Amino acid sequence: MNWDDTRVFLALCREQTLRAAARSLGVDQATVGRRLASLESALAATLFLRTSSGYSLTSAGEVAMRAALEMEAAAAGLQRQILGMDERLSGVVRVTTTDSFALDFIIPAVARLRLDHPGIEVQLQASTQMLNLSQREADIAVRTHKPDNPELVVRRLARWHSGLFASCEYLQRCGEPSPGSAFAGHELVVYQPYLDSGKEVTLAGEPIAQGRIAMTCTSGLMVRRALASGIGLGELPVPLGERDGLQQVWAQGKPYDIWLVTHEDVRHTARVRVVIEAIAQAFKP
Repeated sequence: MNWDDTRVFLALCREQTLRAAARSLGVDQATVGRRLASLESALAATLFLRTSSGYSLTSAGEVAMRAALEMEAAAAGLQRQILGMDERLSGVVRVTTTDSFALDFIIPAVARLRLDHPGIEVQLQASTQMLNLSQREADIAVRTHKPDNPELVVRRLARWHSGLFASCEYLQRCGEPSPGSAFAGHELVVYQPYLDSGKEVTLAGEPIAQGRIAMTCTSGLMVRRALASGIGLGELPVPLGERDGLQQVWAQGKPYDIWLVTHEDVRHTARVRVVIEAIAQAFKP
């Protein structure tokens, strides 16, 4: 199996349409179709059923996918091992994190880092999507979720408490909520994934059943901006609420941790190592 054809095959397995596969690879649809035809010809097998809803694997395609995934894992492993031997303080380091962490911590850390190491290029992706470090989708991740993959090296950057926050303007207009009132008479800003989880939604431990949801947001940064604009009450990590000049209404006792994650094969790479230390320094109190 040709590796270039195999990459296209795996993209089509994952995306299920030519257009989506082409977009994920940064090529045009004709290239995806040509690579797929080349692979099917080489294997003398039909790998996909073409349907109105997209491409679905045949039995032969399922066998090919298992082999292709092994090739992908081997290629990623080779890249990680070679990268781990690199002692140059130059080159690309890919970092994935949330938008709030990116703006308040990662970007300032990179600005300071580049004063001493201008040859390092940091490619920063701010997203709630969990990229796969084993597949070299990123070199470093900063997350609130601690992974259990034994190949990943985990370092705790901070332990934060959260609290209920609002702007001074909102509190002057609406007052503070009463504990036990379930936010009766108050406007709320809620992180959309909380609502989508199917669990009872609370803010700083208080159920929101009597409150009015004024806005839902799909990122922590948008929650912060909504609260700063006086839209309502919401829950934030205490350090971020304080950074934004918001008023803490209630505290919540349960802490959560911020983790820096990298793969064991790349953590000793010189450029990755200095980026890790710069990020860790940025999260110190």
